[in-house]
Amino acid sequence: MFCSRQVKNGSFIRLKKNFYVLEDRWPYLERQDLFVIANYLQVPSYLSCTTALVYHGLTTQVTRDLYESVSLKCSIRYNARGVSFSYFKLKKDLYFGFTKIGPLFMVQKEKAFLDACHLCAYGHYALDWSALDIYRLDIDNLKALMKPFPPRTKGMVKKLCGI
Repeated sequence: MFCSRQVKNGSFIRLKKNFYVLEDRWPYLERQDLFVIANYLQVPSYLSCTTALVYHGLTTQVTRDLYESVSLKCSIRYNARGVSFSYFKLKKDLYFGFTKIGPLFMVQKEKAFLDACHLCAYGHYALDWSALDIYRLDIDNLKALMKPFPPRTKGMVKKLCGI
């Protein structure tokens, strides 16, 4: 009840049920803070797709105020004050390739590429492939990470990378 009243009077911003941020703090949150919030909004999850590709410097496509993650639960989007936190569900056997960097979980660049390819191959995601610097990917690591993915995803990766 307290939190509901604080949202009504403008002291809190509700990001999702039982998850709030102070209104006064919101304008001062940095990208790193929003990464951590993205990890907390849906547990377990890790930052992936275009968000991770931008973080690793592999794409010139900038997703302003959009933070994309992969989760084991469900595909969902949370919006607050012009910022979107988007989650894509992956099967448990495809949920790997991430590390903890300080307080957040970030996927490695090759796995971010694979996640994006997988979601695109099944029509759940769109990416500007021309903005991607594929030559910065470690092809040997990409081949190793690609093994558990279905044939449709592998075909898309082979077509894009020429492997």
